[in-house]
Amino acid sequence: MKKIEAIIQPFKLDEVKQALVALGIDGMTISEVRGHGRQKGHKETYRGQEYTVDLLPKVKLELLVPDRRLEEILNTLTTAARTGKIGDGKIFVFEVAEAIRIRNGDRGDAAI
Repeated sequence: MKKIEAIIQPFKLDEVKQALVALGIDGMTISEVRGHGRQKGHKETYRGQEYTVDLLPKVKLELLVPDRRLEEILNTLTTAARTGKIGDGKIFVFEVAEAIRIRNGDRGDAAI
């Protein structure tokens, strides 16, 4: 099993969710986060004062997937989240040793 963590633009969330649901992925955790990468934020003006906004709003998706579906899901996620502009986000993939469904004790792929 793999855990996918994707940091994406907030306005792409619905498109990404729809693309994943179309693949049959219905379990995911979504969090609102803040951060920056190479773009380093941007400057804004408020009441005549200029200031730097360096922690930008993003959305973090977390999902567990079987190894056999990893590439398909990564391709779909990348395509749905891409705008082609700086700040589109990142995807991280981690190895998962075990998953257990608390309700009934299912383990491994059955728990996903």
